[in-house]
Amino acid sequence: MNFRAIKGMNDILPGEIERWQAFERAFRDTVELFGYREARTPIVEPTSLFVRSIGEATDIVEKEMYSFERHDDALTLRPEGTAGVIRAFVEHHIDQKEPVTRWYYLGPMFRGERPARGRYRQFYQVGCELIGDAGPASDAEMIDMVVRFFERIGIGQLEVVVNSLGGPSTRPRYRQALVEHLTPRAEKLSEDSQRRLKTNPLRILDSKDPRDIEAMQGAPSVIDVLEGDDLEHWHGLLRHLEHLGTPFRPDPLLVRGLDYYRRTLFEIRTSAGQVGAQNAIGGGGRYDGLVAELGGPDLPSIGFALGIERILLAMSEAPAARKPVCFVAPIGQRASMEALVLARELRERGIVVDVDTRGASLRAMLRRANGLSAPVCLVLGDAEVESGQVQLKDLEGHGQSTLPRAEIVAQVVARLQGAGGTAG
Repeated sequence: MNFRAIKGMNDILPGEIERWQAFERAFRDTVELFGYREARTPIVEPTSLFVRSIGEATDIVEKEMYSFERHDDALTLRPEGTAGVIRAFVEHHIDQKEPVTRWYYLGPMFRGERPARGRYRQFYQVGCELIGDAGPASDAEMIDMVVRFFERIGIGQLEVVVNSLGGPSTRPRYRQALVEHLTPRAEKLSEDSQRRLKTNPLRILDSKDPRDIEAMQGAPSVIDVLEGDDLEHWHGLLRHLEHLGTPFRPDPLLVRGLDYYRRTLFEIRTSAGQVGAQNAIGGGGRYDGLVAELGGPDLPSIGFALGIERILLAMSEAPAARKPVCFVAPIGQRASMEALVLARELRERGIVVDVDTRGASLRAMLRRANGLSAPVCLVLGDAEVESGQVQLKDLEGHGQSTLPRAEIVAQVVARLQGAGGTAG
């Protein structure tokens, strides 16, 4: 029987994983400059956590979660990262240890949706959560941070779209205004939106169906119903983004698919790369009531998530640079033992070393060294061990020299340092 990966759950192999690692390093480096620290939460959480935080009337909860029962526990593979992070924040009473918390996460998420380009059933996200700051300045800083990250990894043609859903009092008023607009047009809506009109009408704003887009023409804007602190927060966000010089565009039709969002929403889009018509590569927003909803104190919060697969489609196809390999080819038993010692010394200096201990012929080992694109190959047989020497083959320059064993490490380090072979 030939086994294959589950549809929508993909292998990431050497040759491809280097781009992922470069992305993750750049993300860590960027957000840690802003004071974020990594938190890791379980892949499996109680199903009720997601039902309560995401909302029963969302597509994720209704259609997409991988849920199961084990030992009378209802469990779910996490479909997104925020709920687990906030659960951990509440469970460990982090609010009693610090007034403002900045955490980031990365890892696999799971949704049982139809696989498409850049959208999978097991997919990977990175994200940040900022808990404890209610002001629009923190919203603007987070949006600007995401833009700077994208610029850092070489993604251009960015568009930042922002909106506000207001607070708890705004949402029902806007929902009512939207229902009043759409009810006379209900028969023209798509089947999904006809259902959503009764359960979660704000999700109709996010529909790409031409019938729904036409029905939304002339619909009221959520900005029109903002009042008091909600309106002040919205204008504060715009002022801070303008002062930072972060380009943005308000879009009153912007929504997100999770029920916990309030006030600020944002989405980053690009026409670069191969993302396609669905050109969003990340987004987030404020979810001020979620900490309290999950049993903690009433704290303001804002966060975002970025899908790694979609972002890689927007990035250059050029593979991330790999550290050059020093290939060690021992011939004989004594040489094989000495090769391991030599490799350890090189690795302690930050050099990537591949030792071939198969007992293969020199021709076969050199062929493998070339296959690894190793710039240098160190050859030592029992005779070289006896005389305290090592042959250094320059596989790029096609030269060869015999050097004292005591000097070989320094020579290899000097040779590969310029090619990025040492730790920095």
